Amino acid sequence: MFGGVFDVPAIEKAIAEKESLSGEADFWSNPSKAEKVMAEIKHLKNRIEPWRSLLSEAEDMEALYELGIESGDDSVEAEVKSMYDKAFADYEKLSILNLLSGEVDQNGAFLTIHAGAGGTEACDWAQMLCRMYIRWAERKGYKIETVDMLESEGGIKSVTLQISGDYAYGYLKSEAGIHRLVRISPFDSNARRHTSFSSVYVFPVLDDNIEVEIKPEDLRVDTYRAGGAGGQHVNKTDSAVRFTHIPTGIVVACQTERSQIMNRATAMSMLKARLYEHYRQEKEKENAKFAAEKKDISWGNQIRSYVFQPYTMVKDHRTKFEMGNIQGVMDGTLDPFIEAYLTAQWKGQTLSSDTEEDEDL
Repeated sequence: MFGGVFDVPAIEKAIAEKESLSGEADFWSNPSKAEKVMAEIKHLKNRIEPWRSLLSEAEDMEALYELGIESGDDSVEAEVKSMYDKAFADYEKLSILNLLSGEVDQNGAFLTIHAGAGGTEACDWAQMLCRMYIRWAERKGYKIETVDMLESEGGIKSVTLQISGDYAYGYLKSEAGIHRLVRISPFDSNARRHTSFSSVYVFPVLDDNIEVEIKPEDLRVDTYRAGGAGGQHVNKTDSAVRFTHIPTGIVVACQTERSQIMNRATAMSMLKARLYEHYRQEKEKENAKFAAEKKDISWGNQIRSYVFQPYTMVKDHRTKFEMGNIQGVMDGTLDPFIEAYLTAQWKGQTLSSDTEEDEDL
């Protein structure tokens, strides 16, 4: 059952090797290293044990079905159907998780949203997207923290969220790109239809297993007072931190905490995540694959369109998957889009954000 899905013998061998390490006398002499090994064992077991459990459920269901046939007992039909429905739901969930096998897919994620050109209209759209991703993360039971936010009248210019939970990055990596909104603007007294754009960037939260070298001489550090709505909640000291990685030009900032030390730690984590993605793209020489993240935040570059008027539709231009329940999407129903993207990647389909054929979108 597993052979066509993943290499079970290889996973079992890796588990055995790591469990052998855990049995050594001085294994816990280095608690940090030991905890990493134990976490790796747990992750590997989670790759195969749920499938074995599903296989056992299928065997039990088959046995009950055969027993009902032999005894002529029609009453088992409802129970078999219930078992089947549960097993099928488990299968679909495991099938999606199996697509998340990348080096950092199981990690948490930093998600950054930037408003495009358009003033208040664009900033409102960025805020709507922020709410959408927060609702999605809440549905998953993930922890959400606002790392940095630049507010604007009517919305936000940019925001970075840290979303913590198993496979947060694996799911959210499909959201990177330009998102387009079409609606009757609530800010237009003439009730005209407006188009707004925001960009979404997603980077993995890295653990200590993955090293990213940052030379002190390559880093510029700026401190400043955290912004806000004013009053007692605005910091009176320079606790906010901005890191600029000079060789790449990557800039990250954090102003969540009142402590500069804590903000520095979070900013460094963000910078390592950004650099990891940057170097990975260079190493694999697949920059074209990530071009959507680097294009102008404007027409023709979007990966997804959200249309409120004259009809309701959300369409992903890469997979062609669409939904009419736009309010459900804005309330966090993103899994169908994410699953369509992951499935298309697994099948080796070419994913392009070309929208020439969708002029009305």
